[in-house]
Amino acid sequence: MTTRRQFLKVSAAVGGGLLVGFRFGAPESAMAADGTSGASGSAGVFEPNAWIEMHPDGRTMLTISGSEMGQGAMTVIPMMIAEELDLPWGEFDTRFAPADEAYANPALGSQVTGGSATVRGFYTKLREVGAATREMLVQAAANRWDVPFDELRTEPGVVVHTASGRQVEYKDLVADAAQLEPPEEVFTKDRKDFRIIGKPTKRLDSPQKVTGQADFGIDARPDGLLQASIERCPVFGGKLKSVDADEARKADGVEDVIELDHGVAVLARDWWSADQARGKLSIEWDEGDLADLDDEAIDAQFQERIKEDARSARSEGRGADALGNDENTHSATYRVPYLAHTTMEPMNATASVTEDGVTLWVPTQAPGSVQKVAAEVAGVDKDKVTVHTTFLGGGFGRRFETDFVREAVELSKRAGRPVKVIYSRPDDVRHDFYRPAAYNELSATLGDDGLPVTWVHRIAGPSIWSRVAPGMVKDGIDPAAVEGATDHPYQIENIAVSYANVDPGIPVGFWRSVGHSHNAYIVESFLDELARRADADPVEYRLKLLEDDSRHVGVLRRAAEMADWGGEVPEGRARGVALAKSFGSYCAQVAEVSIEDGKPRVHKVWCALDCGIAVNPAGVERQVHSSIAYGLTAALFGKVTIKNGRVQEQNFNDYQAVSIDQMPEVEVGIVDSGQPPGGVGEPGLPPLAPAVVNALASLTGKPIRRLPIELGDEA
Repeated sequence: MTTRRQFLKVSAAVGGGLLVGFRFGAPESAMAADGTSGASGSAGVFEPNAWIEMHPDGRTMLTISGSEMGQGAMTVIPMMIAEELDLPWGEFDTRFAPADEAYANPALGSQVTGGSATVRGFYTKLREVGAATREMLVQAAANRWDVPFDELRTEPGVVVHTASGRQVEYKDLVADAAQLEPPEEVFTKDRKDFRIIGKPTKRLDSPQKVTGQADFGIDARPDGLLQASIERCPVFGGKLKSVDADEARKADGVEDVIELDHGVAVLARDWWSADQARGKLSIEWDEGDLADLDDEAIDAQFQERIKEDARSARSEGRGADALGNDENTHSATYRVPYLAHTTMEPMNATASVTEDGVTLWVPTQAPGSVQKVAAEVAGVDKDKVTVHTTFLGGGFGRRFETDFVREAVELSKRAGRPVKVIYSRPDDVRHDFYRPAAYNELSATLGDDGLPVTWVHRIAGPSIWSRVAPGMVKDGIDPAAVEGATDHPYQIENIAVSYANVDPGIPVGFWRSVGHSHNAYIVESFLDELARRADADPVEYRLKLLEDDSRHVGVLRRAAEMADWGGEVPEGRARGVALAKSFGSYCAQVAEVSIEDGKPRVHKVWCALDCGIAVNPAGVERQVHSSIAYGLTAALFGKVTIKNGRVQEQNFNDYQAVSIDQMPEVEVGIVDSGQPPGGVGEPGLPPLAPAVVNALASLTGKPIRRLPIELGDEA
């Protein structure tokens, strides 16, 4: 239940329709009667926003507040609204929200799609918007028929008078409803009454994508467009020293060559011409301080700083002081590499800078950040920047960044025409904001029962938040660097987790499941080492360290049951298990693997996921498959290699992705805990790598302490 003054604004739409929107943090006095801002541009006042737009001709428009990058936002957001509105499923249109903090995700505090937060952030608010709209339609019918409100009910698209059987369609009520005040209290449905939420639902965007009608950022074609291919300094932090562009300027189709601080852009009528001419540039670089940086030097920095600069991130009991130094103490060192994102749609942005402002067509996870950056580069007020968020051909955190947008805006401003920037795949791999590498030292002292009584985990690696939002780093601790390590669920008397923030100069950013992507691998692999040392079953070993009624236990038992853990396993194969909580959801996986021609082969993965209420179970299952594919790619192949300050990989031939014949069979079991929704897009990834390496360790008898997996390799 909520009050209208917290979030609702209802107004008459053009043509006598009903417009319902809600805002976060905006005072009611800031909104005029027609739904426009009463003081546009004032501090704390947002532009007007409509989530639901209903017209007398029966048309309904729903605004999609989350970027659609394959995770199903375009389907699951309408499901939440339509459920409470009793809107006939599929009988509406959708549009992506403009850049406006009114569309900020309550779970994140800004207009960002990430952190597996679309459903868990909007679940309550969007249902309340739908419920309020439904109640207003019912009140309009009650007024028309002069009957009490509580004698009416709704069925999809109509209001029904229960006693007489009279009914009226929504479209015939919207003009009257637009004149009403929102209800003081809003009551959402009981779960038992859901018609849409919880039902496997086909994606609304699939027809557009299958037929080629979906507009991705790379499809933008404003009049007068030039397309840009940019040669950037190959060394991180390097700058342009000089360029001879005479041959490039002579190439067919080339319109301009523009020098940037970090590179040179070739602009042509088509991207292919621009990219071919780019190869004719003769450039001298100022490579800067990182020209000699390599993987060995980075690892040495990690090892040095972990001893000198580690800060306490968690300490319980006697912490590290309880660590023994006898035969009952087990230690290991784990390493994970930098990883690129490699979204299928290359990084791109199209900008048109004119005297009137800036228009952007961009596949972005952060429309608000894009708007701000464009305004800064173009030198205009933020309200002069229009952001058209398109479909995203994958995001994984890379499209949270704004570097590619900044380039497009600067080039358009200087060229005086719309400009589209497209990264080639080598550009994408070599100029990314990478998943941080990390160096980990772990030790545990075991009791007489073989269970750990002391757990010490030291981490060294770069900080994402230090660059993105330094205020998130408290007492030297980046929460993204230690998530999954400081909050593992195992009940151990003495725990110490520490972190050393080390910045070798490689740009880092959010990558699918962020710190959980590597810390779950490290924690769960090391725990399996302890179980093997104790000659204990890995599932039973974990259960002894978990609270009996925890949701961790629920998914662990479910995954074990699905895989018939302890049952017969085909000859030459083994099974491994792993458990992780991330983004409000609990996930356990069992992987069945073998070794073929000296290489790991993953045959099947059983996954149990407790994400609270699954709004779209079909979408949940699809995201688990996606997470496993992405996680397996990283586990088997993912590694960005640094030499002479340069990334050595450049394309899928040397930065490989899992192919269809390498993809395991996946079985998903959704554990219905009845709790509020958790995340879905990322929680299926963290347990994958440890489940696979734990299975391989059962086959070989050797732990795998670095990724990507190399059999026989031990840190």
